[in-house]
Amino acid sequence: MSTKGPALFSDIGKRASDLLSKDYSSDQKISITTHSDSGVALNSSLAKKGGLSLGDVAAQYKYKKAAIDIKADTETNVSSTLTITDVLPSTKAVASVKFPDYKSGKLEVQYLHEHASFTTAVGLNKAPAVDFSATIGTPTIAFGAEASYLTASGTFAKYTAGVSLSKPDSSASVILADKGDSIKASYLHHLSKLNGGAVVGEVARRFSTNENTLTVGGSYVVDPQTTFKARLNNHGNLGALLQHQLSPKNIFTLSGALDTKTLHKNPKFGLTLSLTP
Repeated sequence: MSTKGPALFSDIGKRASDLLSKDYSSDQKISITTHSDSGVALNSSLAKKGGLSLGDVAAQYKYKKAAIDIKADTETNVSSTLTITDVLPSTKAVASVKFPDYKSGKLEVQYLHEHASFTTAVGLNKAPAVDFSATIGTPTIAFGAEASYLTASGTFAKYTAGVSLSKPDSSASVILADKGDSIKASYLHHLSKLNGGAVVGEVARRFSTNENTLTVGGSYVVDPQTTFKARLNNHGNLGALLQHQLSPKNIFTLSGALDTKTLHKNPKFGLTLSLTP
């Protein structure tokens, strides 16, 4: 698919959001991925959340421009996703269904143009929700909006608007969400002093409750195999993680969370080990 135009609406603010949330966990988890010569990838994971142990097995098969993913977990949920790229020029189609909740099935079409991008998703049931989004602009600056329409009630469940400015070493975004009840602005900048790491700041406000949340974070590249990340918000929630690449395909992640207002009363730590033989 073409990448010469603006990204999808879901990518607005994603770089900053990933730095503040991706890979942070207070759960213990181990994941093992294997690849066969026929193009099948298998992933097995086991996680401990509180006193519960949860596991899942996922398989992915790619053939030319198509990929199918199937996932089953210990709670007897089975989901499958079929993705076809360039079914039409610059177009991707994604069909997904989950059992036993088969009504959650969805068909999505993405289209990337030189000056715009569009997505449309329709639920696979009698009274489906219709999600659609659009962005216009360039890879540097883009304006976009998304909405979800409930055909059963004839109302909009959500509508969101946003703008993003992206450069090779920085990105900024503003998103107006929750039907205009909340706004979030973020800025990310890569710094050579952090060996390729970055700093990020995010301000979120909910108008109905007058609640403000300021979150700052950053990443520091200790060496080519090791990265340290940390985040802190004005409510006193502190998170940190250390990620080390044991080998080209094996990653070890140690993360923790702490409410600084209660100091050491409620520390939470997570351990994730991802292995790819």
